[in-house]
Amino acid sequence: MQRLGLCPSSFAVSSALRACARKVDKVGGSLIHAQAHKLGFCGCVYVQTALLDLYSRVGDMETAQRIFDEMPERNVVSWNSALSGYVKTGNVKMARKIFDEIPEKDVVSWNSMISGYARVRNMEQAALLFQQMPERDSASWNAMLSGYIDYGNIESARRLFDAMPQQSSVSWITMIAGYSKCGDVDSARILFDQIAVKDLLIYNAMIACYAQNSRAQEALQLFNDMIQPDVDILPDEITFSSIISACSQLGDLTSGFWIESCMRKLGIRMDDHLITALIDLYAKCGSIDKAYELFNDSRKKDVVSYSAMILGLGMNGRAVDAIRLFKEMVEAGINPNLHTFSGLLAAYSHAGLVEEGYRCFKSMRDYGLVASVDHYGIMVDLLGRAGLIKEAYNLIASMPTQPHSGVWGALLLACRMHNNVEIGEIAGMHCFELEPDRAGYYSLLANIYASAGLWTNVKKIRNIMQEKGFTKVPGCSWVESGLESLILLDTMVNATKGLFISCDIPMAQFIVNLNATMPASQKFIIRVLDSTHLFVQPNVADMIKNAIADFREQNSYEKPT
Repeated sequence: MQRLGLCPSSFAVSSALRACARKVDKVGGSLIHAQAHKLGFCGCVYVQTALLDLYSRVGDMETAQRIFDEMPERNVVSWNSALSGYVKTGNVKMARKIFDEIPEKDVVSWNSMISGYARVRNMEQAALLFQQMPERDSASWNAMLSGYIDYGNIESARRLFDAMPQQSSVSWITMIAGYSKCGDVDSARILFDQIAVKDLLIYNAMIACYAQNSRAQEALQLFNDMIQPDVDILPDEITFSSIISACSQLGDLTSGFWIESCMRKLGIRMDDHLITALIDLYAKCGSIDKAYELFNDSRKKDVVSYSAMILGLGMNGRAVDAIRLFKEMVEAGINPNLHTFSGLLAAYSHAGLVEEGYRCFKSMRDYGLVASVDHYGIMVDLLGRAGLIKEAYNLIASMPTQPHSGVWGALLLACRMHNNVEIGEIAGMHCFELEPDRAGYYSLLANIYASAGLWTNVKKIRNIMQEKGFTKVPGCSWVESGLESLILLDTMVNATKGLFISCDIPMAQFIVNLNATMPASQKFIIRVLDSTHLFVQPNVADMIKNAIADFREQNSYEKPT
């Protein structure tokens, strides 16, 4: 407009300011503010309100307050802009001061103040305001619902949800996310099934709930249900982000390839977030070259993508490449974060580079980072694998925070590897205290005693396991070959029904006959070769020819429900 020699009106200036506010563009807004001042529009109530909204949204409450104080007249929009700004910056005291001074509050004023209290987890004051509201809209109920969930009070959230005059899509999604946050996936699914008309956002919430709570198979099943012709909901970037995470948990490379192909067919934009998720998936599945290819093709490499790639290299035993990539990242001016060091330390651990790993651990302070409990756990694993049991124990003793069961578990496993009874007992007792129903810890300590010939102690541990009701169950293996995926189901109804193996192509089931008197926990190592007809029907051998799958007992225990 100015290039054409036209003078903008106050309406045009206020519209431009609101556009900057929506984009949270402080620089652009400041330039327009200067133009408004030059044109003499700063005394216009519409321009002032737009300026107030701009600076409130970008968090510059000092400038926003000055503009607010200079306004000759204020409408409810002006008051609400100032109120919202203080709420977003966490200044509840000033927000309440503004709220109390508003001459005529509308529902937006009440909702903003309730959200302010909810943000600082003062749900008592939020509930009090909610009860005092002259009228409520859907946003009022959802503000309270989100507040209770963020506060961790899922019971109050559910009571409020059930009391809502009408649940919106946002309400259902918020409640499903709340159950996901507290790990109650079954309640989330019950809620999901109650929704009469489900849209993409609802499906995304439930799929994310499954993926975030390590129920990857159910996430994939729901995704499959969603794209069936009778439902016909097209997934978006958020859907695929959760599904890639699920495939990553399963180590399901075949599904990963299919998911990537599906995204390309649907025209899903491969943003950096999705590329990083795929890098993580392929790395965890052992397809490190494919992960590297995606990493190199990514347009923008940030700390997240570097960290995922470093972790993937470390997990796959390519410590040298992981270290080189870390140096490249630092040289590019990208500061590492805690996740980066998790991957780097894992690389040193897998490679058995003790001294280098210890130097790396200490160097975290050079980047202003404080090692978390998980980083200590990786270091304990590194030292323990190298047989430095005493050093690993001393490292735990020096921790500034209390170690969790994973740290003690790493030490216990190291003691099992190197038959250290003395420290193994200490680690075991800590594990039992922190996770009394985790059967694997008892089994590890029993094996340490057995290796040392301490059979009386072995018997004591076995008796404790029996008293707790732990039962030995067969393992479950999912082994992918070049042709098919073979699944060893962990459910043997009885010995006469045998052990089922299912093949993806074709989808059929075959039986490997076992001795009827053989306990389910005692399984042979089965090698599926050209001579598979010794174990299964001859036609099965033809289907899975050249595929090798080893099924081994995992020596695992579980507590009956």
